[in-house]
Amino acid sequence: MRWKGRRVSSNVEDRRGGGGAKAGGISILGLVVAFVAWKFFGVDPQTAYQATKQVTNQGQSAETRGLENPTPEQQESMEFIGTILADTEDTWTQVFAEQLNQQYVPPKLVMFNGAVSSACGNASAAMGPFYCPADQKVYLDTGFFKDMRTQMGISGEQNQTELSRQDQAGDFAQAYVIAHEVGHHIQTILGISGQVQQMRQRASQVEGNQLSVRQELQADCLAGVWAHHNHQRTQFLEQGDVQEAMDAAHKIGDDYLQKRSSGQVVPDSFTHGTSAQRVQWFNTGLKSGNMNDCDTFGQAI
Repeated sequence: MRWKGRRVSSNVEDRRGGGGAKAGGISILGLVVAFVAWKFFGVDPQTAYQATKQVTNQGQSAETRGLENPTPEQQESMEFIGTILADTEDTWTQVFAEQLNQQYVPPKLVMFNGAVSSACGNASAAMGPFYCPADQKVYLDTGFFKDMRTQMGISGEQNQTELSRQDQAGDFAQAYVIAHEVGHHIQTILGISGQVQQMRQRASQVEGNQLSVRQELQADCLAGVWAHHNHQRTQFLEQGDVQEAMDAAHKIGDDYLQKRSSGQVVPDSFTHGTSAQRVQWFNTGLKSGNMNDCDTFGQAI
């Protein structure tokens, strides 16, 4: 994926400099890979907060420190995330104007290590990337992409040249993660998230899960819409990039993850959609580039 040399967003908030919220007894290393991957994508921050409520808030001043002496890898991660966020800003500004005749208001993105405090509560890295509608910020633990590469089968035993090449090859799958969370921001500013929350309060557990699935699939579709228009603007996609994003979408389907973790699949408990659904809806947005095609609430999924 071609990403270097473009604008870097000023809406990135770096909280990686130590301090901040600390998680009590919750470690990403203690979770099975399938569960971690499930939580990595489109997690409901208020639900995840219940699983991480042992997190303690150490104060905003400590949290907002960036890294004093970032390694080259950490600096590149910052630049990559900032570039992808800028791509979402520029692309959605164009799409909102052309398709909705509205002005796009972008979210902030918070980079953190280990744990973080948000307007949706305190959270540990175990819950993975999430979007908080209360403060309209995307939260991303910087160790996530390493775990993602492991989940997608990139071995740590390769030589540096091979690892660098494969890290670059996985860039679009990582961009898909950011674009998915920005999709939740779009749902918030368009009023979709609020409507879903109201319906879920009146629904049964199974019905609420089904609404959550539709919301997550719509965010996948919006990520595809972004990729469609961003490629038109920047020609950033290279051979193999789309397949890697499809593979990522497949590997975070509820059925795939449940079968991998427990050997059983319980459809009524799905909250994000099956592998086939996630691939289908990302591909729908990618092919058409039309937000109207992302109406997962008004048609069969």
